[in-house]
Amino acid sequence: MSEIILMSDARVAAVPVEECGEPLVDVSDVLLVDGRKHDDPRGPELHLRQGVLDRLLAAEALLPDGLRLLFVEGYRPPTLQRSYFEEYADELRAAHPDWPADRIRSAASRYVSPPEIAPHTAGAAVDLTLADADGRELDLGTPMNANPEQSDGACYTGAGNITAVARTHRTVLGTALGAAGLVNYPTEWWHWSYGDRYWAMTTGAPAALYGPKDLGPS
Repeated sequence: MSEIILMSDARVAAVPVEECGEPLVDVSDVLLVDGRKHDDPRGPELHLRQGVLDRLLAAEALLPDGLRLLFVEGYRPPTLQRSYFEEYADELRAAHPDWPADRIRSAASRYVSPPEIAPHTAGAAVDLTLADADGRELDLGTPMNANPEQSDGACYTGAGNITAVARTHRTVLGTALGAAGLVNYPTEWWHWSYGDRYWAMTTGAPAALYGPKDLGPS
């Protein structure tokens, strides 16, 4: 899509969910995991829907020799998602006291999904990057989770204000993940998903496969 559709767009919320009941599974035994967000080696953020994990493994097999996916975060409990969204919205309100509520919500959704439709709460989204054979993180242009203000927009997947090396790495990552059936959120080069409302809207699927889910016995 040439147009960037944000998570706050009514078209995303309008996508129905036909929950398939697929379990959340721990990825830590099969993917290279970065510890920047993990206090618990078996924490909730290390889980994804089985179908998402299967596609990540397929994508990793498509990477050039010597490269691996570096997993950072997957599932996010709804309460944590709401906390992240409100925290960033508060920053925007402080910086732009003249902005109306709908503009704050739209701007916040460039960086954190509104909690009621967030792919992370469904176990459908993953934040990840690339690493070399020794597990060293590659340069993809910005730190992961840099917001649009911090990065001068370089966090956008198609940003032009990054180096040629970073652009090549983004292309390698996107080619493999796209071929495996995942879609990118264009304001965050690191955010990819499958089976959620944003994926359904992007691909033309009639419904999302995964809705918000509690981590526990399935």
